[in-house]
Amino acid sequence: MSETTSTNKEKKLVLNGRRAIPPNNSNDEENEVPEMEAFGLIPRGFNPRDYLRVEDIYMFKDPHEINKQEHHTDKYYNPKLIVRRGQPFQIQIYFNRPYKPETDQFWLEYLMGRYPQQNKGTYIPIPVGNVLKPGQWGAKIIHRENNSIRLSIMSSTTCIIGKFRLYVAVLTPFGILRTRRNSATDTYILFNPWCQLDAVYLDDEKEREEYVLNDVGIVFHGNVEDVKSRSWSYGQFEENILDACLFLMDKAELELSGRGNPIKICRVASAVINSRDDNGVIAGSWNNTYDYGVAPSAWTGSVDILLEYYSSKQPVRYGQCWVFAGVFNTFLRCLGIPARLITNYSSAHDNNANLRLDFFLDDEGKVDTRLTKDSVWNYHCWNEAWMTRPDLPVGFGGWQVVDGTPQETSDGMYRCGPASVQAIKHGHVCFQFDAPFVYAEVNSDIFYTKMEKNGTQVVESIDTTHIGQLIVTKEVGGDGMIDITEEYKFREGSDEERLALETAVMYGVKKQSPQDTTYQPQKDVDMDFQVQKAVLGNDFKVTVTFRNKSRNSYTATTYLSGNIVFYTGVTKSEFKKHSFSAKLEPSSSSSFDIVIKSSEYMSDLLEQASFHFFVTARINETGKILAMQKATVLEIPILRIKTKGELVAGKEMSVIVEFTNPLKQALENVTLRLEGPGVLRTIKKQFGRIPMNSTLTWEVKCIPMRPGLRKLIASLSCDALRHVYGELNVQIQKP
Repeated sequence: MSETTSTNKEKKLVLNGRRAIPPNNSNDEENEVPEMEAFGLIPRGFNPRDYLRVEDIYMFKDPHEINKQEHHTDKYYNPKLIVRRGQPFQIQIYFNRPYKPETDQFWLEYLMGRYPQQNKGTYIPIPVGNVLKPGQWGAKIIHRENNSIRLSIMSSTTCIIGKFRLYVAVLTPFGILRTRRNSATDTYILFNPWCQLDAVYLDDEKEREEYVLNDVGIVFHGNVEDVKSRSWSYGQFEENILDACLFLMDKAELELSGRGNPIKICRVASAVINSRDDNGVIAGSWNNTYDYGVAPSAWTGSVDILLEYYSSKQPVRYGQCWVFAGVFNTFLRCLGIPARLITNYSSAHDNNANLRLDFFLDDEGKVDTRLTKDSVWNYHCWNEAWMTRPDLPVGFGGWQVVDGTPQETSDGMYRCGPASVQAIKHGHVCFQFDAPFVYAEVNSDIFYTKMEKNGTQVVESIDTTHIGQLIVTKEVGGDGMIDITEEYKFREGSDEERLALETAVMYGVKKQSPQDTTYQPQKDVDMDFQVQKAVLGNDFKVTVTFRNKSRNSYTATTYLSGNIVFYTGVTKSEFKKHSFSAKLEPSSSSSFDIVIKSSEYMSDLLEQASFHFFVTARINETGKILAMQKATVLEIPILRIKTKGELVAGKEMSVIVEFTNPLKQALENVTLRLEGPGVLRTIKKQFGRIPMNSTLTWEVKCIPMRPGLRKLIASLSCDALRHVYGELNVQIQKP
């Protein structure tokens, strides 16, 4: 079988009647370029040595030299020249004799891929002229000395992103002489947020430093009531990461000519980041079993994942939303597209995109898990990428939502975006791509519906404020959190919010109005409940509060259901059922406490230590039902990190990680990971057993390479305990 498939692969390149040349969608493949391209018969006495000949090309490609300094690419751990488009860079050419402009003629050629073509932007001949025009390819001589000349070269602001091969061509009367193929002169060209004519131009220097050059970020998780944060190492400048990111575009088979367009790049990348339907980078797993792979919570950054994929070409196991978003952020920043990681708390996963999540209740007011298909994720992470949108009307450029987590298909593949944040806020969801889906994630309503025996549905209660309560990202230049909810939606209940909703419905977002269903809300009794903040392994309480605003006495049959859930809101098991009857006096409030014991939840606990509580109450006198749900996350112990020795670039230092087991049980098969961009590569260590209350200490020696403020990030993972993190900022001195 394997033999036939491999021959089929070769046959795939056979030309068909529709194209003159095969698709050109690999940056890695090359074509043969002749060193002597003759114009006809070459006379016998012809000796190429008699003509101008290139002896050497100097690329100014070291981190401290002019090109990488001026192009903000000095942090890339890559020996080749890396420049940003639309901005001049310099090279020096050494000839076999002084260059004579009157008689000598030479030009540069940049090539990409197997089938370079000038009209596709994959073959770029650059004659040497007198002036450089902004935003267009060109070259001019800025210095001549002995046998050498120095050139300033300008690339186009719409140039393809990727690795180009450089040749210098010299004209002779009998043909064109070219330099030999030399990979040392390969030139990477990236997006340029510093250039006003580039589609990804960002005008604030602090934002460029954060969204393009910062190689560490923060992931916010937990839930609305209890926001938690952890660091993530993007590592976009680490060794081989740039090549790995370019490989992703080859893997997605994005035509080379489309690679200058950030919209196309984001669209194909959102599909190739997940492994569904194209064997992409990360395989998702949401079921708490991670055999033959790494638990999503154990990763500390993107580098290991991208390098493993680049070498194995097989999906890396396993990821959940923040892992997809972390790796996607690395990809975008590495190529020069400004990007940030976003967390949406109480994110709707609405399977039929009708802006309504249906939770079905049975006769007792309990949620019926058989009928309920929609879910509320405690949080969901996606990315925003910054770019102009010439394909949309004016005003919809700027931040665009892109999401690599496989949730729903879009045009037949698991991908999402780019969708304009501005268009989502104003309800203009007709503009591509996938705006209705993102609009629903932040704007849906929750309907609690009771199924009557005769099949009719009665809506018992509607919660319009639960979904998309808080949307956040990391602040610029610090580790704090900024609330960007206002960028996605107007204030709940404002006129603008109503108008945006009407616009979205006009553009085809389905929304059933309460009039379509029988619904009379309960007006005279309010119910709320609070979950006490609790540390993993301890007891805590849930307090249910009723406010009776009427002059009548009521009794409420109240039911609390405590579930252990995945952070996606999907239930694993119900660990607590509790019913009680509450007497509600007229015009007064009353509270009831329910104690949750650690013995009730510890055995079934999932890695994010997430609970989901449903409280439903039936007012016996009126038959009306009140319903409410909340998620809560336990406090998880942290890792402590400290350093020993001098913190100087090039000198050995020690990093010590400590952890005390807080559980009433021993931890088995524990994995620790430690990484810090510019300080140390990821290191893993297995520990067989940590008894209860005992402390584990792990010391790692390393030699930091780069001076400056750096971050160390550690994680601990085992079946009984996950999402254990620690971090430490370290200032590495110059030697």
